[in-house]
Amino acid sequence: MAARDIVISYETFREWSLRFGRTYARILKKAAAKPGGKWFLDEVFVRIRGKLHDLWRAVDQHGNVLDIVIQSRRNEKAAKRLFRKLLKAKGGRDG
Repeated sequence: MAARDIVISYETFREWSLRFGRTYARILKKAAAKPGGKWFLDEVFVRIRGKLHDLWRAVDQHGNVLDIVIQSRRNEKAAKRLFRKLLKAKGGRDG
């Protein structure tokens, strides 16, 4: 809009988002890439404010990140819980 020199108020933008936001989000969700058949759990150590944290990422074979968990301590149980939650949400088998 700014490229075409059209000025709209924040209230107009808010009304548009209320009216069309859910429809647009639904379209984007359908168009999103479907996760691949193979998933991997990736563990990386990151520094946040000078303190080491564990970053667990669930990644499919195409490199799409499915979910992320950051922990201050290494906790394998929480990582397994992340993977189970993903399996349940994405329709996989829970085993």
